[in-house]
Amino acid sequence: MRFASRTAGFALVAGLAASTWLSAGIDGQRGEQAPPAPPPLEKLTLPSGFRIQVFAENVRGARSLARGDKGTIFVGSRGANVHAVVDRNNDGVADDVKVLASGLRQPNGVAFRNGALYVAEATRIVRYDGIENTLDAPPPPAVVLDGLPTRGGSHTWKYLAFGPDGLLYVPVGAPCNICEDPILAEPRFASIVRLKPDGTGVEIFAHGIRNTVGFDWHPETRELWFTDNGRDDMGDDVPEDELNVAPKPGLHFGYPYCHQGNVADPMFGARRPCREFVAPAALMGPHVAAIGMTFYTGTMFPREFRNAIFIAQHGSWNRSQPIGYRVMVARVSGQKVTSVEPFVDGFLQGIRGTPSQNRATGDAFARPADVLQLPDGSLLISDDQQHRIYRVTYGK
Repeated sequence: MRFASRTAGFALVAGLAASTWLSAGIDGQRGEQAPPAPPPLEKLTLPSGFRIQVFAENVRGARSLARGDKGTIFVGSRGANVHAVVDRNNDGVADDVKVLASGLRQPNGVAFRNGALYVAEATRIVRYDGIENTLDAPPPPAVVLDGLPTRGGSHTWKYLAFGPDGLLYVPVGAPCNICEDPILAEPRFASIVRLKPDGTGVEIFAHGIRNTVGFDWHPETRELWFTDNGRDDMGDDVPEDELNVAPKPGLHFGYPYCHQGNVADPMFGARRPCREFVAPAALMGPHVAAIGMTFYTGTMFPREFRNAIFIAQHGSWNRSQPIGYRVMVARVSGQKVTSVEPFVDGFLQGIRGTPSQNRATGDAFARPADVLQLPDGSLLISDDQQHRIYRVTYGK
């Protein structure tokens, strides 16, 4: 599980300056445009007793979240910047948003360990030592790992997290929508890789993963769970995104041969049947772009949420009727998912699409990207369309 800073109380920060940003779909198929008006938070739907408010805004392209030991919230992006968000008085609203690093290449993934911030770019992982003591003048980064493969610009943004084994995990997405030859030639494509914090001991942990941008470990079993985005161009409703569990290294999850556990790929499915691969623990919906996720271990939320998974659905860019754009909660028992239901919904109110406009996402109120539990048990949600971070509390 991943934690963030202590906060108490909250306030709604009103207003958001209009800005232009690369409002990309999960596969990057978007152009620049100004986002629509911020979401009317009072119209969002949450379970009874829960409340959502703005924690920080003007966090340009807010994506992956990590927390430092002193409470700094580090925020990656698919642009060029990494931000540091500080709530000095612990009132649940950020007091300062700093550009911590700039000029990077898709610094989406962020992770914190032993006073250092690790950042995953398209082809490398870098480390900023002693970062919370130098937020106003960060040191030059040390390169932890370089030479991660890319090809054609597909799925180059990365997630980053330390596992309970002390190793650093990073995905290398498929270099295409659907392909086989590049993956056979470079087995790090379509995989999750792990390594020691100093960059040595690199190995492939899991294969057959098209594009995961979120994973976490079960707090009791220590098994790795991860989201995976299904391929495009098979229609509105096939395949569904996946929630997977990898209890040991060396497993293969099907890509490019099998999708959602039971759908053979029309190009490559005849080469290897679905029965050879690990089936998903749950299906998340077609093209919903299920990305950032975290297990909940806090005590603020009711007990029924303990060890459940919160999952950000970034939203479809390739579906005639948009879907996703919400935060889901999945409850698990062992390696099985017993239920999946919306937790924060309503970001798509009034939005419609047509087959001729099936890549339009610009009218969506928000695009959730990652979730992070704070030590007090509240939950942060990043939104790369409105450049915001929200905070969900219960019973206050």
